[in-house]
Amino acid sequence: REVRGAAREGRGGPGGGMDTPSAAGLGGADPQLQRFIEVETQKQRFQQLVHQMTELCWEKCMDKPGPKLDSRAETCFVNCVERFIDTSQFILNRLEQTQKSKSAFSESLSD
Repeated sequence: REVRGAAREGRGGPGGGMDTPSAAGLGGADPQLQRFIEVETQKQRFQQLVHQMTELCWEKCMDKPGPKLDSRAETCFVNCVERFIDTSQFILNRLEQTQKSKSAFSESLSD
């Protein structure tokens, strides 16, 4: 637990420690560089999600580590990962809908 706690401290705030500048913040920078930064940022976000999912499911499903994964723990891990993915997808879809409705609202105000 001490190792995990130390790792958490290094992550930073809600942004997950992503200090990489966004491509939008580079203004007139090279488009190829902007694309590279976008791809690397996406990779970092994916790795962060995998880390969160692993930590959450481990805490939930692993009572006592042993030489073998029992069927109860295996089922728990499968369900945990599936629910994590479902929840993440739901949140992304909801954010997209919110963004679209805000854009549509802004466009209707400018008319």
